[in-house]
Amino acid sequence: MTDSNSGGFQYNHVRDETTPVPHEEEHADVHTDDDDDEAYQPSSTSEDEEDEEDEESEAFLARLLRSIVEENGEENEDGNANTELVVETGNNDESQTEVERSEPYIFTLIQTMLLIFRIAAVRQRQMIRLLQNSQIGRLFHFVSGDELQFEDDEDEESAWRRWTRRPKPDPNRFPKVPSDKGRELMNSGIFGSDEVHASRGSRPNNISEVKKLARRILDRELATEDSARRRVNQRLMAQGMIPSSKPDMVVHYDDPVYSGQFSDDGNFFFSVNKDFKVRMYDTTNPYKWRYYKTVLYPFGQSLIRKTFHKYLLLKISDKAQWTLTDASLSPDNRYLAYSSIRSTVCLAPTDPNDHGDPYSLDLSGAGDGRPNDAGFRSGRGSFGIWSIRYSGDGRELVAGTSGGSIVVFDIESRRTLHRIFGHDEDVNAVCFADSSSPHILYSGSDDTTIKVWDTRSLGDSREAGAFVGHLEGLTYIDSKGDGRYILSNGKEQSMKLWDLRMVMSPRDFKEIRPNRARFAEPHFDYRWNTYDEDDWYPHPRDNSVVTFRGHKVLRTLIRCHFSPPASTNSRYVYSGSEDGKVYIWNMDATLAGIVDVYSATKNTMPYRSNLNIDNIRWHNDNDESHTRWKTCVRDASWHPNAPMIAASAWSGYGMTSGTLSLHSFCDGAEDDEAEPKMGLRVNAKLEKIRELYGLSLENDQL
Repeated sequence: MTDSNSGGFQYNHVRDETTPVPHEEEHADVHTDDDDDEAYQPSSTSEDEEDEEDEESEAFLARLLRSIVEENGEENEDGNANTELVVETGNNDESQTEVERSEPYIFTLIQTMLLIFRIAAVRQRQMIRLLQNSQIGRLFHFVSGDELQFEDDEDEESAWRRWTRRPKPDPNRFPKVPSDKGRELMNSGIFGSDEVHASRGSRPNNISEVKKLARRILDRELATEDSARRRVNQRLMAQGMIPSSKPDMVVHYDDPVYSGQFSDDGNFFFSVNKDFKVRMYDTTNPYKWRYYKTVLYPFGQSLIRKTFHKYLLLKISDKAQWTLTDASLSPDNRYLAYSSIRSTVCLAPTDPNDHGDPYSLDLSGAGDGRPNDAGFRSGRGSFGIWSIRYSGDGRELVAGTSGGSIVVFDIESRRTLHRIFGHDEDVNAVCFADSSSPHILYSGSDDTTIKVWDTRSLGDSREAGAFVGHLEGLTYIDSKGDGRYILSNGKEQSMKLWDLRMVMSPRDFKEIRPNRARFAEPHFDYRWNTYDEDDWYPHPRDNSVVTFRGHKVLRTLIRCHFSPPASTNSRYVYSGSEDGKVYIWNMDATLAGIVDVYSATKNTMPYRSNLNIDNIRWHNDNDESHTRWKTCVRDASWHPNAPMIAASAWSGYGMTSGTLSLHSFCDGAEDDEAEPKMGLRVNAKLEKIRELYGLSLENDQL
């Protein structure tokens, strides 16, 4: 990520947000998005080759300028060209030669031209990249193609390049769908039950899914089969209930929602918002939620919403942390840890009757086991936290931070056990391999890699292994919780499944990434641009199992997850998307379903002229995008015991607000006889929105 808390004329906000910045947000601990090293690129040029090209370019320019001078002047005996300017005064026999006066001007002109071409030669690669990834080339009369590249010129092969069309990449370079390896996983029983293996030979398999589900429900109610068959039937029935786009309830917030997750037992849900507040809900009955309470991150600052330019000034002077970034629930559901773009984590009790202030944990210790000093800011002490997770035993917190570091913090003793700089760029996500063990840890970074760590041997700061295959930075990683499979989202618009048994050894990883370039061209800027599919290519050392495509990983750190075992039989993987949808895949990379959150929430609130201008993610000054409803699903959570997905989104007119929409399996029904009715619209405290329903203050509860 590229956002940080640096000084200067800029925003102090989360790197993954699409907030305009006058320049790159950088400080000593937050690095820019670097390109992959030369081993990862289809083509590259070494520094020595670039120096040789610069020298040859200068020599060629010198020869070119000399020839121009010679054409307009005369050759002296010394070989130096002096240009004569003859001024006619109207009398043919009167002419004046001004060689001496013209020489300084010509010399200055030549120096200026050499300086300009020298700068152009040094910046040649950057210019090539710019012209390849934009429409600037169309402005020049000698460019006719959609995509351009430089090729060697016949006369000056290493100094000048000419414009040509970039060859179209192989259309068959994308991973095969359906994936053969994914199909093997589906048949293995690890990810759900296969219909062919589970069906009786006498039962037809060509009936519709609706009839299959109805037959399974009938079999369950009649209980005419043995216990083993009933268990298989129950699992098949669970994995067939995919939530629909029709919402049961839409919760509206004044600010965008960054994350929302159910607890492992399904009895609790938390929503993390940009306004530095976390809302907690009782979801014991998944179809009738109850509001618990709201906790505040005391180090964030709510800004006065004025005009956009006034907002800029407030952001700079107040140094607000822009947003909450992540939250994690303790294994016993008693405490919730949540973070922002600073090294302080808050710990709040989930007891609805406990309204005390949250505990503050300073993670900026040196990692030498000593108690942390809240004032410790020397060296590389200050950082922002992008990801926070509880260990399986609930005793430790692990954080992914800016500057490429991973922090392991002991909660009871309040000290930093380890802080290792294991990545070249920001660590956007961390998680544990086994939900019951604190030992094996994964980290995903903007440097495009996933690394595996053993927390028992972090002292030497060496990873236990690595996964490579993403072409751009990672936005999120999720573990299946079995100590074996892991899922990741990448900015090259791909989601990947990994198997710990196929991890790359540290020695092999070091060989393919010997010296990563620290100042290479930046990665694709997912916050502003649309990804060019022609830039996608299969990684030569990809050690992933299955690659999933079709969603849009843009604008923010889109999250992905494994579906839960009880309510889906672990059959699917799913991800949010910038286009306002939740994509659900089978393990063979085929689409199992799509939840259209945009359609479910569109215009569910009336347009207001006093929008939160500081929440507008992107807009064109020439259009009226702030008056159109937009939705970007940042996170989604599948209920562990019910066929329901809760989608957390930036949603609203101009993306200025947020929604939490609940989508359950409804078999295509447009309405429900039960209460509350489908499509209910409520506020953050689950109260009916009075302006929509015309309710009095005494009659707005669910």
